Amino acid sequence: MALNNSISHTILKRLLPLVALLLIPTGCRISYKLNGSALDYTVYKSIAIGNFPIRAALVYPPLQQTFENALLDYVQRNTRLQTTDNTGAADLQMEGEITNYSLSPQAVGADAYASQTRLTISVRVRYTDNRDDSKDIDQTFSAYRDFPASEMLTDVQDQLCTEISDELVELIFNSTLGNW
Repeated sequence: MALNNSISHTILKRLLPLVALLLIPTGCRISYKLNGSALDYTVYKSIAIGNFPIRAALVYPPLQQTFENALLDYVQRNTRLQTTDNTGAADLQMEGEITNYSLSPQAVGADAYASQTRLTISVRVRYTDNRDDSKDIDQTFSAYRDFPASEMLTDVQDQLCTEISDELVELIFNSTLGNW
């Protein structure tokens, strides 16, 4: 009888971890999306992305096109939504304006002159979910880049605007379509 109990005990010790492992996958479910989008494509099929005119005191005209193209490209690359110009027929809408484009001195050197300059861009976004009003957003997003004060803004402006636009687009996507 002692031999049978010993064998039964050994079998149970080996089977218990296996049973526990089999129960874990059914007990919880891990879900993630590689593109960061949290959209239900059975509900959402289209998005209208409007213009983002510059309403800032300082105006750099190419910024509007740079930002709008970055936003449109990012949405098309990371979702299956169809883009449309017809805001009335779209499931989702995104529009707004560039509200700030400013320069400010940052680090001050030993000679009392700024050694770094910061370019800051802010964009106000109105995101409308025509299927669920509770997901609507009206928010301002800001990003900046510092550059050496010894460089002329005109020499680094295009690159900085592209970098800042890309960061703003990610922030906007994550707060709206990414549902972070």
